[in-house]
Amino acid sequence: MIEVLESSRDDVLEVRIKAPVSDRDYTEVLMPAIDAGIARADQLRLLCILEAGASDFTLGALWDDARMGLARWRGFERIAVVSKATGVARTIRTLSILMPCPVAVFDPGEEDDARRWLTESLGAIHQTDLGNGVLHVALVGKVDADDYEEETRDLNAFIRANGTFRLLLDLREFDGWQGLAGVKDHFKLVRSHVADLDRVAIVGTRAWQKFVVRIGQRLLGKEARYFPADAFDDAKAWVSKG
Repeated sequence: MIEVLESSRDDVLEVRIKAPVSDRDYTEVLMPAIDAGIARADQLRLLCILEAGASDFTLGALWDDARMGLARWRGFERIAVVSKATGVARTIRTLSILMPCPVAVFDPGEEDDARRWLTESLGAIHQTDLGNGVLHVALVGKVDADDYEEETRDLNAFIRANGTFRLLLDLREFDGWQGLAGVKDHFKLVRSHVADLDRVAIVGTRAWQKFVVRIGQRLLGKEARYFPADAFDDAKAWVSKG
């Protein structure tokens, strides 16, 4: 059984899924509700309160689930799942990084937390013009595709005003990307502006960030250095000199 719940926002769809779940639940309830939501809001934030385990889905329902995902993934902006089924929750968490939109799993009783997560800002990108063609970019929290869309316009304006530029990339408060769409937009942004980049200093807190600097320096052919979090002023001085 799939039940569509009331929501105070046009861009949020709430559904409750109980055992047993059949293909008719998908074709007659869930899919029409998703299509109507996407028609209203273009991109939809989905709260799925899952009170069924994997064994409670019929074969037809599993097929419709896969078909719905393939056809409608681009219509989702975020997905929150509340589940008491440990195996289902573990699988969703494992696969969430492969999803094109942010996905989070919550325990039963955390429905309000899930609703807040659907609507709150997960991350941000802050740009500061330091003068003389130096741009300070700070990635904060969990960054998703929407953050890149807005900041790309500001970056393009900065490059038009300065030509080549030097980048101080601040990752001290960066927690990663929300889904593959954020990762894709990050590398798309890097690729589209690498010709304009003179040098880059990266300030971070994790070993993988230092490794990425080494790989990026070889692949992009740009002068790059990694600085630990407590050496921010050194990074700023290095990227600004010359």
